Formats: sequence, C-alpha cells, structure tokens
Amino acid sequence: MDDGSTPRTQYKRVLLKISGEALMGDQGFGLHPPTVQRIAKEVKSVHDMGVEICMVIGGGNVFRGLAGSAQGMERTTADYMGMLATVMNALAVQSALEGLGVFTRVISAIRMDEVAEPYIRRRAVRHLEKKRVCIFAAGTGNPYFTTDTAATLRANEMNCEAIFMGKNGVDGVYDKDPKQHADAKRYDTVSYDDCLAKNLRVMDASAIALARDNSLPLIVFSLDEPGGFRGILAGEGTYTRVQG
Repeated sequence: MDDGSTPRTQYKRVLLKISGEALMGDQGFGLHPPTVQRIAKEVKSVHDMGVEICMVIGGGNVFRGLAGSAQGMERTTADYMGMLATVMNALAVQSALEGLGVFTRVISAIRMDEVAEPYIRRRAVRHLEKKRVCIFAAGTGNPYFTTDTAATLRANEMNCEAIFMGKNGVDGVYDKDPKQHADAKRYDTVSYDDCLAKNLRVMDASAIALARDNSLPLIVFSLDEPGGFRGILAGEGTYTRVQG
C-alpha cells in the first residue's frame, strides 16, 4: 500500500509449498543464494502482515527420489535421499530468513537432532503462535509419499486456512501447459474433482484428495512476481483457487 501501512488479509495461518527447483534460479541444479534470498524476502513480507506461516520445500534441485528410482535405484532408498535433500533446502531458507530477522524452526519428520527439531505437532503449533516460521522438512518421513502430500498433511495438522502453491513460470492452473500451448486458458477457480479428472497437475492425486476431504483450499500463484505472495494475501494479483 502506498501509505506504508500493513494491508489486511483474510488469512491468519497459511502453508507455503514451493518446489526445490524454485531455489536453483537459472543454474539448473543446487541452490542459488540470490534466489533463496529473494524468496525469503517474500516470506518475510507476509510474516510482517501478522500471518502465521509454515513451509514445505521440495528437494528436486538436489535429488528427486522418483527419478532415481526410474534409473534403477531401489525406490525406498531413493525416496529417503530425496527427503534428505528437502532438509538441505529447509536449512538454506532458514538461514536466509533468520538473516532478515525472522525467527524460524526447521522441523524434520526424520530425527536429526543436531540440525532440526523432530516433528511434534503441539510444539509446532506453539512455534506458529509465537510467530515463528516453521519449515517442515523430510516429507512425511515415509517413502512413496511426495512433498505435495506432506504439505497437505502438515497444513491440515496445523489448522492452516489455505495452502499457497508457489509455481515457477505460471500464475495459476491452466487447462494445458501454457509454456507449450499459446491458447492455454487459466482457471480463476477449479474444483478438486476437476483437477483429478482432467489431470491438471496441481498436486499429485493423493494430495488433492486429502485437501478435498478436509475442504482445504489451494491457491496457485507465480513465485516469479515480486510481491506476489503478499499481494494475493492482500486480495490482489493473479492466481487460481482450487476448492470444492
């Protein structure tokens, strides 16, 4: 807002889900510190609105379990490697947020007490109530489940009011890939069932079903737009809302 005041938002507690690829910038692999810093500033801008934020970050910029499995690696081992990649990303984002003065906790579904807290629901809720950003790492702690499912699970456990899906290069849900089809049409709203029936690839099917069964809306928006996360929370910007 031009007067410098904090805009109001309808949300008090949200979960931000981003892919690991969102952290690698243009370099194609690993972590790109300026990109990590930019995303941290986006999160801080929403935190400054008084919104309680938790995050789930994928690990595809380091290692993707499904891809490893497809190349002959045993699936369970590959998935655990992918979970460890999410911990690395969570620690990077934690460092960037704390450098901006935002108190943050990395909470891992796999115990590694030297680098992250174990997941205890009541403790995580208390962190949110104290206005700390909680970054949930290591997925659900189980192989065969994606970070999309982990995000939906944690959002429900934390009583979040919505999941914000930050995407790279797209500003919502389209009927087909807008990068390949110039006539692709963006949905303003779309139902969970249509996402599943039309295979719109918002999240994997189990995550969509879990969101649907608990009436948890998904807000799909572009991470590339500076201030976009804050703008949508303030009721502005372009996005797609997935709901019942």
